[in-house]
Amino acid sequence: MEGRKCIEVVAAVIRRGDRIFATQRGYGPWKDWWEFPGGKMEPGETPQAALEREIREELDSEIRVGDLLKTIEWDYPDFHLTLHCFWCSPASEELHLLEHEAARWLSAADLASVRWLPADEQLLPLIEEALK
Repeated sequence: MEGRKCIEVVAAVIRRGDRIFATQRGYGPWKDWWEFPGGKMEPGETPQAALEREIREELDSEIRVGDLLKTIEWDYPDFHLTLHCFWCSPASEELHLLEHEAARWLSAADLASVRWLPADEQLLPLIEEALK
């Protein structure tokens, strides 16, 4: 990975009952692909604090960050991604899309109905199992 750009990000797997919140990217080379909301960690920020900040910025909402679901290492064509994924629950009722094109609450049966970013897709078997 020497000479390769490495990006470390956090993602919120927001669960409400038997559904998971998914967002559709509205920009960049991966526009229209689906992902779990989150973003880059700032220097000195814990993953949990980064997630809370990112969800405020992206969804104008508060969340409760729970346990780490999984950390995924993924090689995209232009960079290497380290993705820390946490179970979260909404602390406020409304989630507003400030940066994304669309969003859906997906059941286990619906998870495969959208086109996930490759790194995020690695979580689907774990989420399906947890939602059963």
